[in-house]
Amino acid sequence: LLGQSGHGLLLGQHVPVLIVRTPQASLALHVDEVVGNQEVVVKNLGAQLNKVPGLAGISLLASGEVALIYNVVALADWYGPAARQRLAVAPAGASPALDEQALAPLVLVVDDSLTVRRVTQRLLERVGLRVMLAKDGLDAMEKLAGDELPAVVLSDIEMPRMDGFDLVRNMRADARLAGLPVIMITSRIAQKHRDYAEQLGVQHYLGKPYDEEQLLDLVRKFTATALA
Repeated sequence: LLGQSGHGLLLGQHVPVLIVRTPQASLALHVDEVVGNQEVVVKNLGAQLNKVPGLAGISLLASGEVALIYNVVALADWYGPAARQRLAVAPAGASPALDEQALAPLVLVVDDSLTVRRVTQRLLERVGLRVMLAKDGLDAMEKLAGDELPAVVLSDIEMPRMDGFDLVRNMRADARLAGLPVIMITSRIAQKHRDYAEQLGVQHYLGKPYDEEQLLDLVRKFTATALA
């Protein structure tokens, strides 16, 4: 979009960009799609989401979907200086951000909640990790059939089609996946569930809402092992 990657756009190709003007600045926001605008009731964030940069609130749409409400000016204030610095020092035709990301460890996040998947994704990407998402155990097994395996799997338990316990059972029965570390993140915090997860070969078990720093410490442990 900025002509820094060396790839550019094909002739006739369009990229949707949202222009935001405020008294302080004018911003161009690259988006996947522009679907229109509507009035919504913005609800306050819980403690688990308050630390996400630029996230202003949550709204429940008429379709039943949960929408995250972002303050784009706050996003620009948070990420803008670092982005401008990378562009300033990048040699012509180079794409350092892509090179760094390609070397970053990969984490698989498995949860049937879109909100939880996105929040966890942003938490991990904020510390430089790459993230792959799956909406349930069956989707996760399809993702794990790909060429690149994640350094660690973060999985919920209660999910449709294939729950977290079945996912771990299938992983441990597959020679290629048997050694992958798994961290369970679930609202099922009874000791019997923890014991069962341990029997299946789950490395760590966290209750929801989880402590972000504790999760990041665990993820760093496994990603560091994968890079060693």
